[in-house]
Amino acid sequence: MEQEQYLEFEKPIAELESKIEGLRRLSSAEDGVNIAEEISRLQKKVEKQAEQLYSKLTPWQKTQVARHPNRPHCLDYINALITDFELLAGDRLFGEDEAIVGGIGRLQGYSVVVIGQEKGHDIETRLKHSFGMAKPEGYRKAIRLMKLADRFGLPIVTFVDTAGAFPGLEGEERGQAEAIASCIDASFAVRVPVVSVVIGEGGSGGAIAIATANRILMLENSIYSVISPEGCAGILWRDGQQAQKAADALHLTAQDLKALNVIDEIVPEADGAAHRAPAQTIAAVGDAVFKHLSELMKMDRDKVKQDRADKFMKMTRLQD
Repeated sequence: MEQEQYLEFEKPIAELESKIEGLRRLSSAEDGVNIAEEISRLQKKVEKQAEQLYSKLTPWQKTQVARHPNRPHCLDYINALITDFELLAGDRLFGEDEAIVGGIGRLQGYSVVVIGQEKGHDIETRLKHSFGMAKPEGYRKAIRLMKLADRFGLPIVTFVDTAGAFPGLEGEERGQAEAIASCIDASFAVRVPVVSVVIGEGGSGGAIAIATANRILMLENSIYSVISPEGCAGILWRDGQQAQKAADALHLTAQDLKALNVIDEIVPEADGAAHRAPAQTIAAVGDAVFKHLSELMKMDRDKVKQDRADKFMKMTRLQD
């Protein structure tokens, strides 16, 4: 488990929790000193402070929370929610890309195919998973798993968490754009329910490749956008330091996207932020996914496919 890390705007919480930790050490070191009451008072103050702080985050602050290194990632959700999980590797065309993980398992009684982007938690795993930025073989693996799910009538659950597709030369050499487009096409073609959850960053085509779903959910402090704030700032103002301004303009928060009918549900994060209460947040995501899967599994397979197409066609029309 990584050491607790605080964002700049979380300093008031950091100071209170530092005091609590100091009191706990003092309590352990000195027999007969009962300071539990003071610890309890400070803990309630932390909870109140966190509630107030996370209820009024700016888009840029939400971007920082979505990228927090202690936030639960794809494999955390799989390990907690998916039983009897069998990892499936390789695209059967080029090789294995561990930026995208996928396999078969069971979610609260439903046999499902799971596909997700994994960022990693430390230097070793972040390099192993390429920080969640998939190469073409990763998206072609996702296509293979989608077709497998369709063949056996298994619903698909995807976990989205990427800054975007792999930006290097080798990705372009192996057909990055085609792989993403084909992955989106495969998502529309399957006749099984697809439920997608944006658990951190949903960046550009790298995200939508596995988020072309019947139901799209977002954690309340996740982001989903055509480009990162830094990338947008670099293009519009030629200055990456304008990222905060770009975040305000991109409408990338879950609340913005729910209002625009791009997503279907916002999943609350326990204690205001997923990195503060990962187990409770993961459980909330599991319940939300199960609810939507239960509704979609009652539909005819052709109707499921049409439902997904209608959802995205509706986004292209101007709303009154």
